Amino acid sequence: MQIAILLYEHFTALDAVGPYDTLAGLPGAQPVFVAERRGPVRNDSGSLQLVAEATLEEVARPDVVLVPGGPFPAEQQKNPEVLAWLRAVDATTTWTTSVCTGSLILGSAGLLTGRRATTHWTAMDDLRALGVEAVDERYVFDGKYVTAAGVSAGIDMGLALAGRIAGDATAQTVQLMLQYDPQPPYDSGSPHKAPAELTARMRQEAGAPG
Repeated sequence: MQIAILLYEHFTALDAVGPYDTLAGLPGAQPVFVAERRGPVRNDSGSLQLVAEATLEEVARPDVVLVPGGPFPAEQQKNPEVLAWLRAVDATTTWTTSVCTGSLILGSAGLLTGRRATTHWTAMDDLRALGVEAVDERYVFDGKYVTAAGVSAGIDMGLALAGRIAGDATAQTVQLMLQYDPQPPYDSGSPHKAPAELTARMRQEAGAPG
């Protein structure tokens, strides 16, 4: 089971690594980081690099494709090579997935039109503008398309997908080995829970509608 994780300049690291850690250990899993060119790809802060070990042309029929998000998704939404690759591999994938604003890239490839999907809370209107039924959920299954909300939601999505692929017991084993038992010191991980002034400021900084 080949799992292709797309890399591109300015991707968000946890968007890629969270699902990687939940799926890479499944029986038969063969994860591969893929990009337009082989070699290191810098994340959104520029301080971390992951290495693409294969080019888009070299990964033609993955079973699972994962598109991480980043703060500048428009760069890839207008990238003809990436969009063409996504359309091509989607024809044969078992699962086509994204985290955060990665769903905007899938949407720009025309893969989510009319489907239920989610994204980062600041990008919901951008997702709707692509003809997608944007829903405010941690992760969303619509047929073979699985999308996660912002950043850390990719871990939840990855575990849910692990359960679909390998069964609940295997997914629970993965969760236990990761010791994924969130107990955050603050309850502000959602715009519905965070202080109103913080949410308003972040909306303004992100350029999202109030």
